[in-house]
Order: sequence, then structure tokens, then C-alpha cells
Amino acid sequence: MRVLINAGPWLPVPPDGYGGIENVVATLVPELRRRGVYVVLATVGKSALAVDELVCAFQEPRFGLLQRPYNQVMGAAMAHADRVVRELRGRNDLDLVHDHLEAVGPTVLGAMDGSAPPVLHTLHWDLTKHAELYGAFDGRGRVFVNGVSASQLAMAPLALRAHSLGHVHLATPLAEGADRPDSANRAGGAERAEGDYLVSLGRITPAKGQHIAAKVAHRAGVDLLLAGPVGPYHRPAALAGALATDPDAASNPDVRYWCEQVQPLVDGRRVRWVGGVDAARRDEIVAGAAASLIPLQWEEPGGTAVVESLSLGAPVVGYRRGCLPELVDEASTGFLVDPGDEDALVRRVGAVATLSRMACRRAAAARFSPALMAERYLALYAAVLQRAARNGSLRRRATPRGR
Repeated sequence: MRVLINAGPWLPVPPDGYGGIENVVATLVPELRRRGVYVVLATVGKSALAVDELVCAFQEPRFGLLQRPYNQVMGAAMAHADRVVRELRGRNDLDLVHDHLEAVGPTVLGAMDGSAPPVLHTLHWDLTKHAELYGAFDGRGRVFVNGVSASQLAMAPLALRAHSLGHVHLATPLAEGADRPDSANRAGGAERAEGDYLVSLGRITPAKGQHIAAKVAHRAGVDLLLAGPVGPYHRPAALAGALATDPDAASNPDVRYWCEQVQPLVDGRRVRWVGGVDAARRDEIVAGAAASLIPLQWEEPGGTAVVESLSLGAPVVGYRRGCLPELVDEASTGFLVDPGDEDALVRRVGAVATLSRMACRRAAAARFSPALMAERYLALYAAVLQRAARNGSLRRRATPRGR
């Protein structure tokens, strides 16, 4: 099988620290290639992931544009999509496109009709967005979608849900062998964490609820590390410098959230912000934490921080919303409380010592391994090809020449 995987123009694959979709692609591709799939990756030129071919419109990532006004960012996604279209039109040896580019991907690829292979578009975001697009979605018999959780797809408009082939939970390389006896040592943790702190991992943004995490830490008397970027700023010094010299910096919604709701609670002692972290530092921080604190303020579709935390042996404490009830086994791998019940979060933080870190790692190894995710996607690829053939939209693939 020969597949073009479209990761978008925002971050390299794998990303340098933060990067949800790009981490998913970086986890999936090696497993697909191990199973004999020929992978053409559409991303930015800076990407270092081993693939069979690389397609790009930009050498450098465009992530810094994402929260700028539409008239400043619109060209980046379209330039990348145009490059993908030109690639698909210039060859006839690909079986399928696996797309990850929000909104632009399925619409542009869908408009190609029979001039492109059939498409599996993975939905990574809130499906209540883009109501006009998703509410009238028409894959024309050749564009199909999958979600990253059942709860996410349950919120999809009927038109979009009619094109769904189901969901595939996210995976992480950290889950591979996480249940082995030496996994705690390899991850830098222990059966009972030596650290007495909590961690909140992810982009600092209102939806993630870091202001709630900070309040809970103060109330529970437990230290908290916030690890993740604020807007385009990955280091505290970079953010401080931008706020001091750039009048537009504070217009970024994540920066505004930081300044107004999170920073007042970051005292450098009980609550600290360590900035964006690379994989090694992430593993060290999470494996040594008593728990990951995830007080979501939205219906989280995928839960990358959850599967990484469990793989590193750190139980999860958070609100019972979005995908979390699908990923966390209550009173075994974490505690979930009703959204908005801050008092219950404080109580559950005080009870994390009753949870087994090995139970977290065993659950991750059984449910969130890259191999399992790859097998599920291969099954979806087969379903896409079968449906496209049944609908008469499966083009005949040419024999590859010199590829």
C-alpha cells in the first residue's frame, strides 16, 4: 500500500516538544512502514521523521501564525494544500490519502473528485466548530472520516457522522513495553513517585484549565509544574521579552489568558511554569509526578497528555468530560470528578497515593501502543478502499516507476 499522509504546515514531524497532531503522525508512520506501507509525508521541510518521500511547501514551521488574524494566516494552509494537490495530480501511484489538516484538507481533497485517491480524514478537534462545513459535509463517495474518541464523534453533526468509520484512540511510543518490570526505571520514575508534585502538561490555553490546576495546587498544598508553551512562546524569558517590547504580543488569546488568569497564581514556589519541554524533559517531569492534573474546560477529543501520563506511571486527576472517561479507569488509573467541582479535585489530589503506578502503565501498554493504533488505521484504510470501490470512485493505480 502507498499512502500520502498530510500532517499540515504548522510543526515539524516529530515536533520539537509540543505538537499534538504531529506527535500522532510521528507515532503512526514508523509502524506503518514496519508493516510494508510506502509513506509520502506532506509536512514542513524541517521534519526529521524517516519516510519514503517528503512533500513540503515550507521549510520552516508556520505554527507562530496560527493565532494571528485570518488575513495573515490564511495563505499558509492554502499554500500547503496547493502543494499536496499538485503532488497528487502529478502522479498516479498512490492508493490513499490520510489527511490531518483541519477543514482545509477534506474540502480541498474532496473537490478533486476522481483526480485524487480516496481520503481518510482524521478529526482531531472540537466538532461543534465549523458548523456550516460539517453540517453539510459531502465526501462524494471518496472522503471518509474517523475520530479520536467516541465522545468526539457523538458531538459531530449528522452529515459528518454519516461519513465516519469509527474512532481510533491516540497512542504513544511510551506505551510500548510500559508494563515491563523495568519500565519505571527506563522512564525515570518509581512505583511510588519520589516527587510530591503535580504536573499539568500541554499548551497553556483556556480550554486546558491551567488556572484551575493552579488554584487546586494552592488549596491542596501540593506543588505544581506547568509545562507547555504560551502561544508561540516556549520559554519564560521569551514571553517576558515579547511582553516588554512587542505591543501586539498581549493580543494573542493564550498570552492574554496567561497574563490575566494564570500568571497571578504562578508564585515560583507552589506553582511554577517551566515552559515548553522536549520529550526527555517531559518524561522526567511526568514520571516523577504524583499525578497529572487535567481540569479541562472543554470536551477534549483526544487526550495526548492522558495517554502519555499513564504510560509513564502517573495517574490522572481531572474533570469527567470529553474523552477522559474513555481513557481513565476510575479509582484504578485516576480519579475523575464532575466538571466545575473544584472541591472534589482537591480531595482527589489528596488520594492519589492510593493508586498503583504499575496499573497505569499496564493499562497504557494494553490500550495505547503504536502497534495497536497502526493496526486499527490499516483496517480503516481497507474500509476506505472498499467503500470507494463500491461507490465507483476508486481510481486505478499506475505501476510505480523508479520510486
